[in-house]
Amino acid sequence: MIDDARPTGAPAGTPAADPFAPGPETPVEALREAIAAELQAARDRTAALTDCVEDTDLTAQHSPLMSPLVWDLAHIGNQEELWLLRNVGGRDPMHPEIDPLYDAFQHPRAERPALPLLPPGEARAYAHEVRGRVLDLLDASPLEGAPLLDAGFAFGMIAQHEQQHDETMLITHQLRKGEPVLAAPPPPPAPADAAALPADVLIPAGPFTMGTDTEPWALDNERPAHRVELPAYRLDTTPVTNGAYLRFIADGGYDDPRWWAPAGWEHRQQAGLTAPLFWRREGGQWLRRRFGVLEPVPLDEPVLHVGWYEADAYARWAGRRLPTEAEWEKAARHDPATGRSRRYPWGDAAPAPAYANLGQRHLRPAPAGSYPEGASPYGVRQLMGDVWEWTASDFRPYPGFSAWPYKEYSEVFFGPEYKVLRGGCFAVAPVACRGTFRNWDYPIRRQIFAGFRTAADVEAG
Repeated sequence: MIDDARPTGAPAGTPAADPFAPGPETPVEALREAIAAELQAARDRTAALTDCVEDTDLTAQHSPLMSPLVWDLAHIGNQEELWLLRNVGGRDPMHPEIDPLYDAFQHPRAERPALPLLPPGEARAYAHEVRGRVLDLLDASPLEGAPLLDAGFAFGMIAQHEQQHDETMLITHQLRKGEPVLAAPPPPPAPADAAALPADVLIPAGPFTMGTDTEPWALDNERPAHRVELPAYRLDTTPVTNGAYLRFIADGGYDDPRWWAPAGWEHRQQAGLTAPLFWRREGGQWLRRRFGVLEPVPLDEPVLHVGWYEADAYARWAGRRLPTEAEWEKAARHDPATGRSRRYPWGDAAPAPAYANLGQRHLRPAPAGSYPEGASPYGVRQLMGDVWEWTASDFRPYPGFSAWPYKEYSEVFFGPEYKVLRGGCFAVAPVACRGTFRNWDYPIRRQIFAGFRTAADVEAG
């Protein structure tokens, strides 16, 4: 769940080169530069998402599912102060009286508009003052000698946290009514070979290493690395497209309980679901609303804004199933030639525009089959970026899990109530996306930038 409990327009800024790619140990000055660049990239994006609207839009609640944008703005600063200035730097609280207002566990999103929140100007000034002090702290930090300091972990955690909130703010912009205020160029067209790609690929049986012990900024639920043995399976080469999903709708998929899990069918009836969120049929044509623009549904893009129950129903209708998160991660990370697990589908190099649709460079998914340079060794495309992908798995701890640096990041969410999503989406910043990254949310959630791909068992013999 891209959630405000985690410390976790225009595109994100440009961070420095990845200091964690395999190779010689990163000098501390280079690490400082990389951290400062990630913090600045996040702040540039925050400004782009909040400066483009009037104060009335910042203080309004555009959906009970989301906080007012001004809450996110001050919460970003508050978490940065808490973790970096207080926990790392040992500083006294700047404004302890506001801590309860920006504690996500004390106040559900629907209640936040009624709180005495900092107004936009004060929220910006607070976050700016915190950042100035943080950069001074960064300049003086040895970036080693304590768990929160080693490899700059706490600074990386905060950069990820702000980018995660930028994603939630982008979701709020999607839910916002009114004239469009965000713009970005469209993604590149699909490559010439996209139409000829196989529908799915075979992932052979065998073991692989899931999770990580070595990614310095990985969060607790991504750890520890552990060996997983999987039978052979087949996985869609690309995410399910709008065109394919329209066939499910046209075949009465929303009206046939055979395809739905019991809880899903109950929710589909109660919520009156008939199509993905933001879709409507008008004049014999399916249209969607995207950041204030009404446009025809593009058939070749991955389907977006569907909940887990819808993804599961489609997979059943198609005679397939959703992949487990272990199946997703093996397809994304395992290199059959070496037996090792990569950082990303394309290898260990940091994400780049040729590899994946990340960082809010575009405000939509790229056509299915895009980014051939980002394909995994098995030939699976778009495992990173474009759309979060629902998996069949409940959000559970890995064997040997240890909560750190606090249990509210992951541990309190473990259980069957949440389903795991993988791979990131067009709204996810590279710093908050890697082959081991795990997202989670309720199966009814549709405002998030989520789609899916399907899998199938391979019969033995």
